Amino acid sequence: MTLARLRRYPVKSCRGEDLESAQLERWGLAGDRRWMLVDPDGVKVTARETHVLLTVVPELVPGGLRLSAPGAEPLLVTEPGIPDVEVDIWGNRVLASSAGEQAAEWFSAVAGRPVRLVFLDDPTRRPVDPARSRPGDVVTFADAFPLLMASTSSLDRLNDWIRDGGTTVAGVPPSEPLDIRRFRPNLVIDGAEPFAEDTWSRIRIGDTEFRVAADCSRCVLTTVHPDTIERGPEPIATLSRHRKAEGKVWFAVDLIPELGEADTGGTAGTESAGGTAGTGGTGRTSVSLRVGDPVEVLEANRHPTVPRATALGARG
Repeated sequence: MTLARLRRYPVKSCRGEDLESAQLERWGLAGDRRWMLVDPDGVKVTARETHVLLTVVPELVPGGLRLSAPGAEPLLVTEPGIPDVEVDIWGNRVLASSAGEQAAEWFSAVAGRPVRLVFLDDPTRRPVDPARSRPGDVVTFADAFPLLMASTSSLDRLNDWIRDGGTTVAGVPPSEPLDIRRFRPNLVIDGAEPFAEDTWSRIRIGDTEFRVAADCSRCVLTTVHPDTIERGPEPIATLSRHRKAEGKVWFAVDLIPELGEADTGGTAGTESAGGTAGTGGTGRTSVSLRVGDPVEVLEANRHPTVPRATALGARG
């Protein structure tokens, strides 16, 4: 098995980017989801309800962020340094830094609603759910865990199910296979059996170990095309027939890297932000991941959320 894709999302719910290599810190890929939008009450705003955010292209630059979107003038935002606002992400109250009025006006015009852009200058402020983690595990503005990993073979199986029995729209069956981008993973692996990741509990990518913390339940955002922002019934409709358990549908898994503690560093977008790369052991604070790195399963004793017979289904 190999690491087939690396994807980073500089601003939560905005467009992501493919990388050939990336620095990995204990809170995720360097520069991943350090920025987020909030409403006037400080509550997260995402593409789940504001689909147009998927058209915003953020580019990390030294000391800040360059933003572009259809119909809007590009904007350069300087990385703020002083935490001055408390924000709410899934009920977690976190201290963050406001990016200022110009960024707020730009994003409000694009989103069609009042929003503010905030920056998480110190990811160690937000611990991972203690029921699914260990002391010292932290996360940025990602939903719950530092990394999301998906499998190409699991996506292929899902697309087989959709092709052979997917939900039609106005009598027309799905016209194209779903892109893995709908699921917004950070890591995409190739060469595993479909949904083999359901039982993995520990893996190694390159020379770095990861705990598989949880299966990922999927929401309405996966039904929004990442380019056209048109919404349809898939993949939720088909996942509901093949991957439903505990009242939710499941695809991909959440990971926590086995890395040591580090200073939060400076510019979030630089490859070296957040630590110094090492060569072995959990004392490392930052490591490099590269497309093509080998992937190895170290332990596969996790109880699957979706029963195996249901999860695997039938091909074709």
